[in-house]
Amino acid sequence: MTYKFEFRPLARKFLRSLTTSHGNWDIRESIIIRLIDDAARMGFGEIAPISWFGSETLTQALDFCHQLPQEITAKEIFTIPDDLPACQFGFESALEELATKGNNQCPMPHAQCPMPNAPCPMPHYSALLPAKQGALNAWQNLWEEGYRTFKWKIGVDAIAQELAIFDLLIRSLPDTAKLRLDANGGLNYSEAQLWLENCDKFSEKMEFIEQPLAVAEFAGMLQLSQMYKTAIALDESVATIAQLKAAYQQGWRGIFVIKPAIAGSPSKLRQFCRQYNIDAVFSSVFETAIGRKAALQLAAELSQHNRALGFGTNHWFEQQEDTWLESLW
Repeated sequence: MTYKFEFRPLARKFLRSLTTSHGNWDIRESIIIRLIDDAARMGFGEIAPISWFGSETLTQALDFCHQLPQEITAKEIFTIPDDLPACQFGFESALEELATKGNNQCPMPHAQCPMPNAPCPMPHYSALLPAKQGALNAWQNLWEEGYRTFKWKIGVDAIAQELAIFDLLIRSLPDTAKLRLDANGGLNYSEAQLWLENCDKFSEKMEFIEQPLAVAEFAGMLQLSQMYKTAIALDESVATIAQLKAAYQQGWRGIFVIKPAIAGSPSKLRQFCRQYNIDAVFSSVFETAIGRKAALQLAAELSQHNRALGFGTNHWFEQQEDTWLESLW
């Protein structure tokens, strides 16, 4: 089948700068694509690259879209090269939406929801807290909204200051809360050890530390994962399907953080996760509702360990997603 293809770039400003060990992030740019079939049905997808995380750049994604004809086939979509993983996700997502048109149900099946009797969807999401001291005043409102798992960025300030804030934060969280720390590869080995030693003191509340070391230091993270009670999750090290496969082949059996919007082909991701039954945490890349719907569908299909999904990010943007899509076309 041949589909009419259209695309539009989109830029959304964060309500506040998102601070990570990679720096400050102020504007989330992506590309919304639309496929139209012979029956005039529309399927939407989103290309939301993060180049510093291992995907293509936004410019590369735009160039790819510009060079495509106005009509494309499914065969062309499934042959998008692996060095354009965000494009693979966006185009396949649009195809899948067309294939399931009319199904507007929540992508998390009731039987798989960790808290099926609670208000949906907040309780099974992990909420991202502001970096530094902002976390101390932010978690309470999110708790009242239903979040029970929180994520806090580290490696963005002096380690002594962050450890002091961490101590205040984790002691203030209720006993039933879970905390994830995300270093974005910003620690060295000795700093990672210090963090893990401190986290082990609060093992009942600590879920894991994401990507404490740089991607090139895989062996160090593998070693650290065997030395402490606090689990380590790979993130930047497994940004794409090729990296997921490589980490598994090198012996990683811990937690994999999967960001579907930049991982690559959804069909290939399904195949990998089902073949190896990995412990996966599905996470956002600050995509729009279009990309989030497709990513959550994958999470619903492939999550095996009932871990909170890393999609508690809506509070970082103005709530106007019901209006911007109409303005694009």
